[in-house]
Amino acid sequence: MATGRNVITVGNFDGVHLGHRALVERAREVADREGAGVIAAAFDPHPASVLAPGREPPRLTTFARREALLIEAGADRVVKLEPTPDLLSLEPEAFVRLMMQTYGAVSFVEGPDFHFGRMRAGNIDVLRRLGSQLGFGVEVVEPVEAALGDCTLVRASSTIVRWLIAHGRVVDAAVVLGGPYEVEGEVVTGDRRGREIGYPTANISTPCLLPADGVYAGRAVLPGGRDVPAAVSVGTNPHFRGDRRRIEAHLLGVERDGDKIAGLPEYGWPIRLSLLGFVRDQAVFGSLEELLGQMERDCGRCLIMAEEGLPSGLCGCAHSATGVVRGEERAVRDE
Repeated sequence: MATGRNVITVGNFDGVHLGHRALVERAREVADREGAGVIAAAFDPHPASVLAPGREPPRLTTFARREALLIEAGADRVVKLEPTPDLLSLEPEAFVRLMMQTYGAVSFVEGPDFHFGRMRAGNIDVLRRLGSQLGFGVEVVEPVEAALGDCTLVRASSTIVRWLIAHGRVVDAAVVLGGPYEVEGEVVTGDRRGREIGYPTANISTPCLLPADGVYAGRAVLPGGRDVPAAVSVGTNPHFRGDRRRIEAHLLGVERDGDKIAGLPEYGWPIRLSLLGFVRDQAVFGSLEELLGQMERDCGRCLIMAEEGLPSGLCGCAHSATGVVRGEERAVRDE
């Protein structure tokens, strides 16, 4: 049953990048004008998990984090659309009627490449035709483009964010996202090697895409909201001949109670890492002493970078795709 009058935007919203934020911001404008609420209807998991199992793109954000970011962008509610075979097999009109009946949709706000319904048969033209027939409005938001650090112009999309993250370009990913890339997960047991050499780490189990192997500067949000600098390592620990890829963080400046962080259990607590910059590649060192010397330098650099935050003065900026174009343009299909 519908719950009031709402402006709806439907999508995956993975990463909640600048393009997603533009959709929600426009929906907020329309809703305020019409005296309605804003609902972001987010598919979770990705529909490809049902339509092409095993070929779905890696996840950028958990649903809980997407919900928080979408509400921060202006949504009143975020609802989860589970991509069941029944839902994905609905014809476009049936899908729209479901949104109207369930969420009281009075307007839809989407991008020009929006597709919906069985076999992606619905598009913006279909949505406008249905709007005329069924009495709802349709607003189209042009894609948002962002200039990376080298002034390459890209269209904000989850696809380009995944590519940047996979190549370790976390600062450029932040330009497209509108904030640092975050890895959210739970602290789990590891090899306990870090504490043996004086650098205990929080090993993190996460559903989020890991960046390219290397050492990164970051910040960690701990239970209770504590925000601390972190030296983050991604990879297989090649110096110790590891074979399992993982992400772990050495938290800087935290009070410890023996092997534990004061006030927290040893394992099983949530953590959110914000990646602020790439420090160096993974490496094999000639001795343990050489490794420890490098780790000390890494921590010093990570502390400085974490305190400074994301670099300023980047070429990065954002604007509608209809605005002024600077640099090389690379079109990437949005999700």
